[in-house]
This record gives sequence, structure tokens and C-alpha cells, in this order.
Amino acid sequence: MKLLIVPVTPFMQNCSLLVCERTGKAVAIDPGGDLERIESALRSESATLEKVFLTHGHIDHCGQAGQFAQRHRVPIEGPQREDRFWIEQLPSQGKMFGFPHLAAFEPDRWLEDGDTVVFGEQTLEVRHCPGHTPGHVIFFHAPSRLAIVGDVLFQGSIGRTDFPRGDHATLVASITDKLWPLGDDVAFVPGHGPMSTFGEERASNPFVGDAALGR
Repeated sequence: MKLLIVPVTPFMQNCSLLVCERTGKAVAIDPGGDLERIESALRSESATLEKVFLTHGHIDHCGQAGQFAQRHRVPIEGPQREDRFWIEQLPSQGKMFGFPHLAAFEPDRWLEDGDTVVFGEQTLEVRHCPGHTPGHVIFFHAPSRLAIVGDVLFQGSIGRTDFPRGDHATLVASITDKLWPLGDDVAFVPGHGPMSTFGEERASNPFVGDAALGR
């Protein structure tokens, strides 16, 4: 499996393209905007989009996901249904932040903790990790030890919890209970900024590192 990271929108959100090298099928995770950049990356790999996966309902992660999926006639899977209210607000959020016209949409499949998602010959595990938003999910590809974590965790930081229905304690629990058990060797793509590993964050993250939590 191949990973390409395409920063999109004025928020420089990391859209992750995963390509199954056996089949040429690809999934776009959080194609929030700048769709031509994502199309160009797909063409560079001669890959065919099979699905769209979403970590959560914030505008920079899913603003143009409905349009992108409709263009390619592919399904949208994720996030967890508690983020429905964020997706329903996309038209007003778009006006607020000066985005092109955005339309609300209904994912083809809401995801739950313990689900799996499939594209090509690849399977990813789903973990429900609320706190940043109530319906946030992450995707874990065990064979390559790779996680796509959206805005749950960053290099040296964690997701904001001052949005509606965000909660700091819930976010910390999601990280320590759902992410850390996957293993210190797991590399992760955050929603913004550079990649890191769970081990590096446990060693040094000032919010959820072992020292910060007294572990």
C-alpha cells in the first residue's frame, strides 16, 4: 500500500491518498477541498478512486467530500453518526469561512468502533475516538503499521476541544485507550502538520505523553 499526503484548503489539511498497489484502487481520506490537487495525485499514480473515507465532519476535512464522491460515483464511509450535525452545517460554515458553495450530504455508511473498511485488497480498522468532535474516527492499517488520525493527535499536540460537543477529558481517553494500545511503532498521519509515531508522542507530547500524564 502506498501513501500520498496532499495538503488542501487554506487550513492546510492533510488529505491522505492510500493506493492498493496490487489493484491500482485508491481511497481518499478527508478530501476537504482543492479537488484538482487530489485529482492530480491520483493521476500521478494511475490510480482509480474506489471510496472516500472521512475522519470527522469539520469543513476542512469534508467540505467538498460530497462533490468529490459524486464526481467519481463512489461511496463515502465515515465518520461516526454523532458528527451528522457538523456535516449538516457545511453550507453555513462555507459562507462563514469564504469557501466555495458547499452542500451537506449523507455518508453512504456511518462507522462505529470496531468496524473495518476495505478498498482494493486492503483492510483498515476503525476506532471511534471522540473528543475533538463526538463522531471522530481514525483508520488503522495493521500490515503497514500506519494510522490516519485526523485531528485527534498531532506531532507535539492534540486536537482542539473548544468546538461544540468537544471535550478534553474524552479526547485524552481516546488517545490513551484507543491509539496507544496499537503500538509505539505505529506511524500516523495527523490532520495537519508532519507525521510522527505513537512512541514519539508518548515520549514527548506535552499533553498526552507518559510524563505529562504521570505514567
